[in-house]
Amino acid sequence: MTIHKVGNSSNDEPLLCSKAPLQLEDETISQLLLTYFIQPFAKTAEYFRFRHDADLQLNEIFQYCRRIFTDQNEFQEQSVNIAKHLYKHSTHPKIKGGELYIAYFSKCQVDGEEVEAIGIFKSENRDTYLKVFLADENYQVNYEDGININKLDKGCLVFNTEEEDGFKVSIIDTNKQTEAVYWKDAFLQVQRREDSYHQTETAVDMCKQFIHNKLPTEYEMDRVDQVDLLNKSAAYFKEKEQFQLDDFAKEVLGHPDAIASFKEYRNEYADHFQQDIPDEFEISAPAVKKQQKVFKSILKLDRNFHVYIHGNREMIERGFDEATNMNYYKLLFENEA
Repeated sequence: MTIHKVGNSSNDEPLLCSKAPLQLEDETISQLLLTYFIQPFAKTAEYFRFRHDADLQLNEIFQYCRRIFTDQNEFQEQSVNIAKHLYKHSTHPKIKGGELYIAYFSKCQVDGEEVEAIGIFKSENRDTYLKVFLADENYQVNYEDGININKLDKGCLVFNTEEEDGFKVSIIDTNKQTEAVYWKDAFLQVQRREDSYHQTETAVDMCKQFIHNKLPTEYEMDRVDQVDLLNKSAAYFKEKEQFQLDDFAKEVLGHPDAIASFKEYRNEYADHFQQDIPDEFEISAPAVKKQQKVFKSILKLDRNFHVYIHGNREMIERGFDEATNMNYYKLLFENEA
């Protein structure tokens, strides 16, 4: 592992590079660093790959990582190149300077395969910690400035597999602001992989858009009918291991005209967003879990009520009350909690 300090070039902050890798002799520090670097990736199942508009070989980070994987003696030199590349892209006035850690890992498990990996991590935010200590038989309090090992600001793991496709890359970025896209889009230059995670995420969004935007223009549908279709869609993605377009259309939509409209919309969606949605693919459970918010089954009535609909469509009826000149819903149930 080696550490460099990357400032914001627009603010005249310097780039300071270490001359040699860090010698890790304290086992406790090694374990703390592993926690700091690796723990944030434990729950992510989304992978990217390096890309370039003209030629993958022109992607700088791809090349620097490839050289390290080819010859570990290149590690320090290429880590400096990575730091210089980040410094070049740290120009937005809101980008914070910070420590850049480059680490080489062995025996990483990714999708059942054991490979080496290169980690690129950046710490931008520092915390203040209280330090309680005993002095002259009395406890004293002081403070120290440091890094919270439970809050990795930015991270990237590049796994030494599928080099011809731009490696398999996992990314962490806790800053969702506009200026933060420099990490993924400018510095790393990556795009999502066409794997089951990406396919599931895209299909879920397409189904939601169809139910929300397309169906109501072709059929008279109230909000409860939309919620019912969202519930059926959610159940399909949660319960099935494989997505099959015909099976989904028949099970969720049922009506031949709606099925034909859905298949037509799939092609429109693919063309508009430049996203391929195959007729069949393996459903990614982590992607479904991440997309839970898409299937929110909430019926919002003015500012007075939120009705959460989780099951049987027949248990809710819509009507109009002439006496008050207002709409109403009738809810049928057996038990009250």
